[in-house]
Amino acid sequence: MYHIDIIGMRRKRNLKIVIAIIIISIILVLCSVGYIIHNRKVAMVSSTNIVVEDRYNIIEEEQKNTHENIEANDKKEQNKEFINQINNIYNGKDGKRVFLTFDDGPSETVTTKILDILDKYDIKATFFVLGGNVKSYPEIIKREYSSGHYVANHGYTHKYNKIYKNSNTILEEYNKTEKAIQDALGNPEYSSNLFRFPGGSYGGPYEKVKKKAKKELNKQGIAYLDWNALTYDAEGADTKEEIMSNLKETMNGWNNVVILMHDAPDKKITYETLEDVIKYLKKNGYAFKNMYDLM
Repeated sequence: MYHIDIIGMRRKRNLKIVIAIIIISIILVLCSVGYIIHNRKVAMVSSTNIVVEDRYNIIEEEQKNTHENIEANDKKEQNKEFINQINNIYNGKDGKRVFLTFDDGPSETVTTKILDILDKYDIKATFFVLGGNVKSYPEIIKREYSSGHYVANHGYTHKYNKIYKNSNTILEEYNKTEKAIQDALGNPEYSSNLFRFPGGSYGGPYEKVKKKAKKELNKQGIAYLDWNALTYDAEGADTKEEIMSNLKETMNGWNNVVILMHDAPDKKITYETLEDVIKYLKKNGYAFKNMYDLM
């Protein structure tokens, strides 16, 4: 008879179980280590991607800021040059030149007829518009602009006690009118950068306020312009003969002339005499210019 070693068999079985447990434990540990390593690699790749993306965004933002700064500096230089050209408008050395300027419009009854005459002679003028009127006649502003005329700023109300309350109110009226022009043109980027003080930039009871405002305008890249000849169409001249006589007298034979006229709704005499004005200037050898020619 065979003697069965039951105890030995149990020991062998237990040993196999222990070995199996050890092997399984080792496999589990190795799997855990592999998982951790994999996750770390994924995390490192993700982290690297984030860093790369962050660096790209930073570079892109820096490039954008640089581009914007260059554009802003270019615009400042252009504005400085424009101010300089306006300040020296009466010192041109290129022969006779004349700038036709019209204040207080636009108006349906007068401005449109002035535009028709300017179109007829292919002359480009400068219109110093009132913001309140711009709101009423945006289509006329569009026509002025699309025809190559320069749309400049004459404030919003033309009420002296309001606009000249202080230098800030002048700037407020300027900005309000600029916004009205932008809305009329459908162009939020439009800037006239040119202001004409109602009543002129010198003299009168508001001299101190105007003087301070002129400095503030220039600081913001905005030029201002008066005139050196006029027809007195806003001071009571109501015949063609008076208009022409006033014009000839105030021009004084100068080679560089900025003529003040008006296109408010009651200035019928202005468009009625405009062709005579143009013919006189042509006959005397003047070249017609507007503010775009100074840019």
